[in-house]
Amino acid sequence: MHAVILAGGGGTRLWPLSRRARPKPFLPLVGETSLFQLTLRRLDPLISVEDTLVVAEQGHMPLVAGQAPQLLSRHLIGEPFGRNTAAAIALAALVSQRPGSDVMVVLPADHYIEDERGFREVLSEAARAAQDGSLVTLGIAASGPETGYGYVVGSEGGRESGARSVDRFVEKPQRERAIELLADPRGAWWNAGIFVWRQDAFLENMERYAPAVIGALRKGLDVGQSLTSIYEGLPNVSIDRALLEPASVDGRVMVVPADVGWSDLGSWDALHRALAGKSGSLDGVVTVGNAEDLGSQGVLAHSSAGRLIVTIGLRDTIVVDTPDVVLVCASDRAQEVRAVVDRLAQAKETDHL
Repeated sequence: MHAVILAGGGGTRLWPLSRRARPKPFLPLVGETSLFQLTLRRLDPLISVEDTLVVAEQGHMPLVAGQAPQLLSRHLIGEPFGRNTAAAIALAALVSQRPGSDVMVVLPADHYIEDERGFREVLSEAARAAQDGSLVTLGIAASGPETGYGYVVGSEGGRESGARSVDRFVEKPQRERAIELLADPRGAWWNAGIFVWRQDAFLENMERYAPAVIGALRKGLDVGQSLTSIYEGLPNVSIDRALLEPASVDGRVMVVPADVGWSDLGSWDALHRALAGKSGSLDGVVTVGNAEDLGSQGVLAHSSAGRLIVTIGLRDTIVVDTPDVVLVCASDRAQEVRAVVDRLAQAKETDHL
C-alpha cells in the first residue's frame, strides 16, 4: 500500500491567512503543526514515509521539503502549475512505478481528522474493498445538510459500516436537496475526496473514462516532453468528474462510511467550528493569537500579525488580522471570501494574494 498526498489548492476561502506563496496545506490551523504535516502523521504506521508520494506545484516544493525533511526527492512530484486533481493523481500513478496490484490511497493535504486511529482503520477496510478492482471512496458521516460539500449516495445497504456500491455523486446541492439526500434510506455521505484503489484498476479505468488526461500524460512522458508542455494541453478536471462519476454509473465505485471527526476546514466558518469543538467552548468564542473577547457569542478572533484584537458583544462574526489585511465578516457569509480573492485577482492586486 502507498499514499499519494495532494498538497495543492489555493485555500482561497481562508484568505487573508492562506496566500499563493503559503497556501492552506502548509498553515498550522489547528495547533502548532501544519495540515500537511498532520496528514503525513496520521498515516503512520499504516503507510510509511518510504511509501508516500507528495504532489504539489513546483513553486511550493520548498515548503514541502521544509516541513517534511524526512521525504526524499523521489517522494516529491512537482507540477508546473495546478491542473486539478485528475491530472495530479494520474501523474503520480504513472511515475510511481508501483506494482499493479499495489493499493493507492489518495488524500488531500489540507483536511483535519480528529480520530486518526479510526481513520487508519477505515483506510484498511477500504483497501480490502479495493482488492477486487473497485474504485473506493470514503463517505463522511454527515452532521447536517451542508451545501458546501458534494455527496455520495449508496445504491443499497443503509448507513451501517462496511463497503457498498455507489449509486451516484451529487455536487454541492441546495439545502432542500441535501435534506432529501440525508433522508434517503440507502445512505448518503459527504464526499471527502479521499480515494483507495489498486494501481492497475485506476489506470485501466482512467483509460476507459478519462483518456484525454491519462493518454496525454502517458504519451508526453514516453517521448520526453516537458511537463509544462504536457500540462498546457491537459483538461482542467477533477477526479470526481473525470473518473468517479461516470464509473459509478457502471457500478465500479464503492463507498466506505467514515465517522472520524473529519473537516475540510474549507472556510473560516468551518475552521471556527472545528476549533470551537476542539476547545470545548460553550459560547462559541475562539481566540487565536493575541486576541481578547468580552461578552460575545459565536466569534472567531484570529490574530497572526501580533496586534491585539479585542471583540466586545459580537454575534456570529469572523475577525482575522494579518500584517497587511484585516478581514471582518458575518460567519454565515464566510464562503464569500473567495469572491473577494477573485475580485483582487481581476484587479491585479497581487500584493494581497
